[in-house]
Parts: sequence; C-alpha cells; structure tokens
Amino acid sequence: MFSFTLQAEESTALGTARRGRLQTPHGVVETPIFMPVGTAGTVKALAPDDLRAVGTQILLGNTYHLMLRPSAEKVAARGGLHKFMGWERPILTDSGGFQVFSLSQGRAGGGGAPLAKIDDDGVTFASHLDGRRYRMTPEESMRIQMLLGADIIMAFDECAPGDASKDVVVAAMTRTTAWLKRSDRSMTRPASRLFGIVQGGIFHDLREEHAKVLTAEHDLFGWAIGGLSVGESKEHMMSTLAATTPFLPREKPRYLMGVGTPEDLLDGIARGVDMFDCVMPTRNARNATMFTSQGKLSIKSARYADDDGPLDPACSCYTCTTFSRAYLRHLFNAGELLFYRLGSLHNVAFYLSLMAGARAALEEGRFGPWRNERLAAFGQPA
Repeated sequence: MFSFTLQAEESTALGTARRGRLQTPHGVVETPIFMPVGTAGTVKALAPDDLRAVGTQILLGNTYHLMLRPSAEKVAARGGLHKFMGWERPILTDSGGFQVFSLSQGRAGGGGAPLAKIDDDGVTFASHLDGRRYRMTPEESMRIQMLLGADIIMAFDECAPGDASKDVVVAAMTRTTAWLKRSDRSMTRPASRLFGIVQGGIFHDLREEHAKVLTAEHDLFGWAIGGLSVGESKEHMMSTLAATTPFLPREKPRYLMGVGTPEDLLDGIARGVDMFDCVMPTRNARNATMFTSQGKLSIKSARYADDDGPLDPACSCYTCTTFSRAYLRHLFNAGELLFYRLGSLHNVAFYLSLMAGARAALEEGRFGPWRNERLAAFGQPA
C-alpha cells in the first residue's frame, strides 16, 4: 500500500534533483509535488472539486487547529478527515509542532506573551481561540493524527527560531530526538506512515549530526527538513538545506516543511527535495498578489482596470480561461467573495503546474536549464 520509488535523478550545480512516485492507500503522488494547505479541513476558498480540477494530488491538514475544533474525536466519528472533508486523495497531517513554536514565541493573536511552555515531556499551551489550556506530548500528537486518519503522519518536534543561539538549537534538537522515539513507539495505525523531522537551525554541523543520528536509529517511511523559513535569511535557508539533504536516505521521500515561494520550490528541488507545503498561494491570493509565468502581480493595481487579457496567458486554469484581469480587479476592489475562489484557484494551479513542469524536465534530463529559464521569467537570477 505504501512505497516510494525514484524515477529519475539529475545532478545540478546545487545538488541532485529527483523525480519520484509515492504510493499511498488513497492514491499515487508524483514528486516533486506541492501540497496545498487545508489547515482546518479545507483549503481556504476552494472546494475539493476545485482542487481536483487543478491537479492537486495530496493535501496537508493541521493537527493543532483540528484538535481545537471540531476535535479529532468528532472527525474520527465521521469517518476520518478524508470522509469529513470530502477528499478521497492522500492527506498529510503535521504534528502541531510549528503552531506550538509560534505560540511559544508569542506570535498567536498578533504577538504578546508566550502562550506555550515547552519542557522535556511535551508542551502546555493556551488555545488562541478561547485561552483553554492543553497538553501536547508526542503520544498525544500521534493519537490525534491517528484519529484524523491521515496517510502520512508527522512526528512531534521542537522548532527553534531562525535566530536562535546554538545552545537553544541543540536543546530543541535533543528534545526532537527524544520525541521521535516516543512518536515512533506510539504510531500504531497500519494505514498510515510516519515521517521524522530533522532539526538543527542554521548550523550545518548540527543538521548533519541530527540527520545521521535520526536515520541510524529509525527506519521511517520518509524524512522532513524542519525549522527553516522561520526567520532566517534566504541564503541561510538554502545553504542549510544543501547541508542536510545529502545525509537523508536516498530511497526515502524528503519533505521541506512550510516553504515557500516559486523560486524556493525550484531551488529546493535542485537540492533534492520531493515535497513542499506553504499557505503562500492562497494567502497571497486573498491579498491580491497573483503568481504568474512572468512573475508576481498585484491585481488590485489601477493598471489592470481596462485590461481584457487573462491573468496569465500561459495558464489553463478556470480563472485564466474564463475571466479578464479587469474583471478580477473589479471583484477584489468591490470586496466580492468570488475573487477569493478565483484568485486562490489560479495561484494553486500555478504552483501545481510549476511542479508538473519540474517533473517533466527531470524525466527529460533537462531540469537545470529548465529551472534557469523559469527563474529568468520570474525576474530572478539563476
């Protein structure tokens, strides 16, 4: 029911890019792939039919948000997350670790005092919804995710801030190592598989050390690179990624968590990453920022008021084949809810089309030149 096979590899100036196929009980995922984020059991503004229409292969669900409402128990009572949200294809659930990181940094609700306290056993935190106190441990994260019934379940980890000192990162890394052992022991659902998470901040020696320790101690289905895109510079993020992937098992899928821009995805693929997720396509759409084959544009700009052309002439999504830039600008500026669907649909379609292009280029052995062409079109250096 579960497998991962490499279809092609290509050496680049940045690493080894990979084309793979991931088999799950709910279907096949062709990699490299982008996973739209369905935080609370929905990708904002989009229905499952929308997601299928643009080629979505796998979605991400959020343990923290779903445990708060409606609760994992209520989801399980309704047949699990797949049935609850009407999505028959694969689902990956995160562990709640990143939300705990955000709470511990006082980021929930726009800042303020930390809402979470981390210790060696787990985390005590206050809900951002009503202040109710909860306790999250590796065992509890596994229990919740197994109730949700995801195909891929993430181990509970501690994510240190991007600017954390080495001592702080070592402490988080040590907890993550101990918590993976507990997550692994607790993950007993036969219809799911566990991914471990490599931490280590921006310290290359720690990333190498953590990857080696975890992969020596655990034979898991896949591995994630966590703790990036959390405040560090883009240069640090990519150099750290390059220092991590060589120490992950070649035959296992690799997932870069919470990243990022189209350029980040192309650079991540070049460094050997197979899976990505980010809220950026839908969040940016809600703020009028659209991704196109020629780079980003702000659809609310006055320059589009009389533009009868499609949002992106190179895109075949419903938004681009049906509506003009002038109409989309009108919808956004008028506050019409339809814009959020149309804008989100296009941005997700763009990300998935970019991944399809990368897969095709890898199959043909031309990913390096293809990536350079795409970056040039986006106005970015190769």
